[in-house]
Amino acid sequence: MESENTTFDEQVFHDLVSAFYRRVRKDDLIGPMYPNDDWEGSEQRLRDFLIYRFGGSDRYIQDRGHPRLRMRHAPFKIGIEERDRWLEIMNAAMEETEVPGSIALDLKVFFEQVADFMRNVES
Repeated sequence: MESENTTFDEQVFHDLVSAFYRRVRKDDLIGPMYPNDDWEGSEQRLRDFLIYRFGGSDRYIQDRGHPRLRMRHAPFKIGIEERDRWLEIMNAAMEETEVPGSIALDLKVFFEQVADFMRNVES
């Protein structure tokens, strides 16, 4: 998914994921889906996944194996409302951290596809 002339800087993902989780911790809809005793671990896993997915270190694969995103998210009710909130929070984090335009476009497309794929209930 990496654009021909786009380099994904790991710092972009560090800043983005930090801004995202600051919002998630306070969110009444999706915040409760995250384990209260593992916020740092959740952040690290998302950061590592994004870095790997966009051409960086394979630390995520070394630590966790195949992403199996749908399986890992199966225990949580993810419907349209949850999908939309996740995207809203991620988009706000991208705006806050001023993700460069070419990267932001690739990320938005990717996040929309993955968020919709994670849905496991109709509503």
